[in-house]
Amino acid sequence: MILSVLFAVIAACSNALGTVLQRQAVLKVPASTSLRLGLMRDLLRTPVWLAGIAAVIGAAVFQALALGTGSLATVQPVFILELPLALVIGGAVFHVELSQKAWLCVGCIAVGLGVFLFSLAPAGGREQVPGIWWVPTLLIVGGLGAALVVAGLRRPLGLTRAACLGAAAAVGNALTAALIKSSMDILGHQGIAAWLLSWQTYAFAATGGFSLFLLGTAMQGGPLIASQPALTLCDAVAGFALGVILYGEQPRTGLWMLPAVAGFALLTYGVFALSRTQCLYKCVHPEENVPVAAGQPAGSRM
Repeated sequence: MILSVLFAVIAACSNALGTVLQRQAVLKVPASTSLRLGLMRDLLRTPVWLAGIAAVIGAAVFQALALGTGSLATVQPVFILELPLALVIGGAVFHVELSQKAWLCVGCIAVGLGVFLFSLAPAGGREQVPGIWWVPTLLIVGGLGAALVVAGLRRPLGLTRAACLGAAAAVGNALTAALIKSSMDILGHQGIAAWLLSWQTYAFAATGGFSLFLLGTAMQGGPLIASQPALTLCDAVAGFALGVILYGEQPRTGLWMLPAVAGFALLTYGVFALSRTQCLYKCVHPEENVPVAAGQPAGSRM
């Protein structure tokens, strides 16, 4: 478990770096009120976005290692650390001084996550999911993601649009992680040939790619205080649920649920509070010199 958590932390750090770079990139291309392939074409011409993609690929490698050595219900919640890590990395890169409130929020997230995972300590479960189980999983999770996308696109630029699209990207990320875990088991037990022939390998690549596209759209859809909590918390919750339901991983119950709930409440507070801080806003809007309230859209590009 320790090794898988270590790999997950490294993946979260790499993902945080990718988030900072991608945020810079999407703000440099023309905004859109609908899903458009032109957005991806514009981003592919942006060097900063390509660097962000390289960081995301590195994160995917370490995420695969984490899922190959640990449980899905443990690994996915660790990605909550991506938010405070994005703040620290963005602060260092863009020379933003972090406030005491921001550091307090970082502490709440770290402590809350630690208490949550220690209390539940998911263990056991199956290494591979029976093939027929993937049919209802893909239908339910895919349907939920599609509903969130439709709900988001029906709203104008703002909080609701960003939150719905961020949540859709999070659901896609959780499903991608479940598929990666299955694919890594095939690689470990059947070899590279079986891995290349397995549908899970191509499914996680397609799902992960579309989730990345949704994330870029969510970033343009509204302020960070809407998209980031939805992305961070929904990814953790959906990943934990898939680990327990799909892979049969068993968390501790009984009195252990009390500190687990308290830990999740603490990290949830930290996520929402940190998403509203000016320093996080400045880390992902470094080109703006005029102070803007953290919860407000910045011009036409939000």
